[in-house]
Amino acid sequence: MPAAATVKTRPLPAGLIKLGLSRPIDRVLHFPLRYEDESQVVLLGAVLPGQTVQCQVTVLSAQVVFKPRRMLVVLVQGDLTQASLRFIYFNESLRQRFVPGEQLRFIGQARRAPNGLEFIHPKIRWGWLEPDQPVSPTLVSIYPTTQGLTQPVIARHIAQALASAMPAEWLDQQTLQMLGLPDLPRAIETLHRPPIHAHGPAALEPCWRRIRLDELVAQQIALRRARARRAVRQAPALVDQQGLCDRLLAGLPFQLTGAQQRAWQQVSQDLAQSRPAHRLIQGDVGSGKTVVAVLAAAQAVGAGWQAALMAPTEILAQQLFQKTSEWLSPLGISVLLLKGGMPAAARREALSQISEGQAHVVVGTHALIQKSVNFHRLGLALVDEQHRFGVGQRLALRETVDGLVSHTIGMSATPIPRSLAMTFLADLDVSVIDERPPGRTPIRTRLMAMAKREELAQRLLHYIDTQDGQAYWVCPVIEEQQDAERALLALEETQAWLAPLLGERLGVVHGRMPAKDKQAVMARFASGELRVLLATTVIEVGVDVPQARLMVIDHAERFGLAQLHQLRGRVGRGAGQSSCILLFDEPLSEAARQRLKALYETDDGFELANRDLAQRGPGELLGMRQSGEPSLRFSDLTRDQDLVAFAVDYGQRLIAAWSDPVARKAMGVSMDQLHALLDRWAHQADDLLTST
Repeated sequence: MPAAATVKTRPLPAGLIKLGLSRPIDRVLHFPLRYEDESQVVLLGAVLPGQTVQCQVTVLSAQVVFKPRRMLVVLVQGDLTQASLRFIYFNESLRQRFVPGEQLRFIGQARRAPNGLEFIHPKIRWGWLEPDQPVSPTLVSIYPTTQGLTQPVIARHIAQALASAMPAEWLDQQTLQMLGLPDLPRAIETLHRPPIHAHGPAALEPCWRRIRLDELVAQQIALRRARARRAVRQAPALVDQQGLCDRLLAGLPFQLTGAQQRAWQQVSQDLAQSRPAHRLIQGDVGSGKTVVAVLAAAQAVGAGWQAALMAPTEILAQQLFQKTSEWLSPLGISVLLLKGGMPAAARREALSQISEGQAHVVVGTHALIQKSVNFHRLGLALVDEQHRFGVGQRLALRETVDGLVSHTIGMSATPIPRSLAMTFLADLDVSVIDERPPGRTPIRTRLMAMAKREELAQRLLHYIDTQDGQAYWVCPVIEEQQDAERALLALEETQAWLAPLLGERLGVVHGRMPAKDKQAVMARFASGELRVLLATTVIEVGVDVPQARLMVIDHAERFGLAQLHQLRGRVGRGAGQSSCILLFDEPLSEAARQRLKALYETDDGFELANRDLAQRGPGELLGMRQSGEPSLRFSDLTRDQDLVAFAVDYGQRLIAAWSDPVARKAMGVSMDQLHALLDRWAHQADDLLTST
């Protein structure tokens, strides 16, 4: 009996795999960047600069020129008008095709040139479109691509995927009608093959909204499934049997604010449960998150377990270690600092104390998640500025002891807008500290042009001499760098400029200094020996010197909104009026102008976070592009607020019905449809479902 014939399938082009389009459903959801209309032929004489048009022309000449670089310039004529087609990248075979007298069509964007109109790298169609020749009933889709992957190839593979892997609609018609949306297959088909009349974004907006809704609901399900999976795991119930938290609260030189008390109660209740806590404490700069974290560590130690506190920088780790030791050491709690670059003997001793349980609370940087670090009984992992760590780094700090998973508490001084929390943080419990500690006054913010820099230096000198003040001066870079128009003043140049004025009262800190040297300078500044600290953004978080009441940010237009707010928060931590001066260079871009205007108008971190979300989007705001957390491809949380609200509500109901066939039937959704929904948005779910 002859062997069964094997069907060979062609391997996918490498470009498709590079774009992440290995699955048919990935190609179905790979939508066009733009569209071209090949149904209309425009007379060359009627074309205006800036228009993207299709014209029919005759080749007059083709020559290779070398000004300013090697290019192919083709002179063409249509009706009585001439134009140039310019090709920067070409080969000899292309040049030879442009024979004088050859008739062709091209599609491209017109631009004004010294000798008339020209088109850069237009798309060429050899031959004419006769008046009676049929045209395509749809616009031509132009897809995002990569080197070596041509538009015809990617279009062919997408067409095959549309024929074999088109997802079915899973929402009921009543819901679609209520939201004014087309069904999913029609939305996808229309976005890939829009009719000729579908010109402009508005014509396709209902289809895009249908895709965004699908994406948002998938994200909600993935996040809430991750939360549900985590809830079934077991964690140590951390009950402070030694009364350490009460003793710590009694010994503090201040009273917790109402917001701090509320956050602490939420954290304490989480830790006392036998399911793993997964909470984020968010609050504005200087709102007092650290004391809540230290109370949580005390509760873990009081229950007989260890706590770890990880920070993104050595400066912040050192500051946290000092503050934690100050509060916990009087209670008999051993606090240890673990960081990179420790002497071998000191590191061995530290690792021994951690593994044997002699170190009750361990503060450190990324050094805490190295393989050589083994905790005796880690019950609580605290991560400060958690958006600066990747998902894997956060999870690496979590340990399992006798089948029990440690609790995880994150902290962030970047307030997160409600719409962002509803979507990206749906798997977290969130505590908000939105109240300033008593006695702290709003920071006065001023804008000053770079032309007044000398005047500012004299004011700084007067402030130091007459008020015994201290100040930060922050620069954006270390070495001098040139951009297209001007040189950016660098830290070394600023140091050389300030040193004659300040002498030994000036200290310098930047990221390339050895950790020991940075700590020595910071200690001298904290003691008051140094009056001005010239620094890069290494002082953005964690630096707490209450007597420093002036912050100067050099070239403030070079910083992001959240970073500017963080830097401003280094002052205003003690009694008296603090000020922040934003030095800017002109001309300002519109985006930079809006950032500086926002800083001037408000010091409310939550208001600034909303503005930052509108400017940058969630990916940068949460640090997701660095951390590997799931991102939204098509949805915008500011623009699509109505869809976000629906997705949150609908996602909650779907999760409630996940294991209830009757509830699913009432919603008109099957398990196969839910799994298909998650599958087509797998990039949303992968990290989440493995993070539990």
